Amino acid sequence: MILELPDRWRRLWEGRDPFAMVMALEGEVYKSRQGRTTLRFVLEGRSYFAKLHRGVGWRLLLRYLLQLRWPVVSARNEWRALQGLVAIGVPSMSLVAFGARGWNPARRQSFIVTEELTHTVSLEDYCRPWKQQPPPAERKRALVAAVARIARRIHAHGINHRDFYLCHLLLQLTPEGKLPGGAPTLYLIDLHRVQRRRRLPRRWRVKDIAGIYFSSDAAGLTRTDRFRFMRAYTGRPLRETLRRDGAFWRQVARKADAFREEFARKHPDLASGGRITD
Repeated sequence: MILELPDRWRRLWEGRDPFAMVMALEGEVYKSRQGRTTLRFVLEGRSYFAKLHRGVGWRLLLRYLLQLRWPVVSARNEWRALQGLVAIGVPSMSLVAFGARGWNPARRQSFIVTEELTHTVSLEDYCRPWKQQPPPAERKRALVAAVARIARRIHAHGINHRDFYLCHLLLQLTPEGKLPGGAPTLYLIDLHRVQRRRRLPRRWRVKDIAGIYFSSDAAGLTRTDRFRFMRAYTGRPLRETLRRDGAFWRQVARKADAFREEFARKHPDLASGGRITD
């Protein structure tokens, strides 16, 4: 068993099983699926988010294996992903606690607890009004460049997100709900499916960038905005990146179209400007 807890929690739960205490936490449930629950809770006056893994069960595990896939069965992957982002300087959640026990992949229990990110808004929600109320050009350029820089950094270090949508980028605001001065701060969240390799294959870079393209549809980005993203992502002049990386960007466009078709098929009532969730 692995158990990393703040000392104050160990003292609070002295004489009890701290692992069980975390797994029994109650609060506002944000998501619950496939044996995994994400909730917000308050402990000793401070707010946290917990992701609790209670086991996917043999039926789901076998279904994935028959499809030659492996489901996320533990919070360990997100724990490692957080450590990886810290190491390369990409803002994300602040780790508070982590635990894992059990060897059976169908019944393994684990958790990760992070501090609540306050005064933030998902980039999806922040950009949604842009079609009807275009933002100042400087603000849009800064946010496009900020997203591209995160993508460039994680990919350069062999990291791909697999759910790289605007809803998984949180924008830091002031307590008054305004955008602070200076370069925008974006936090990359929802890391349970992140993969890390020494060198990232093109197909995974394509999938991540296509996810951003697809999820930015509702923001009404222009062709010029996408060109700015290309320049910031590659770090090269537009003419050069179109010449050297034309095949890559065509793949991104095709994959983004595939995402749109899949979303429209699964959510016909939301296909036009709908919310993106994993």
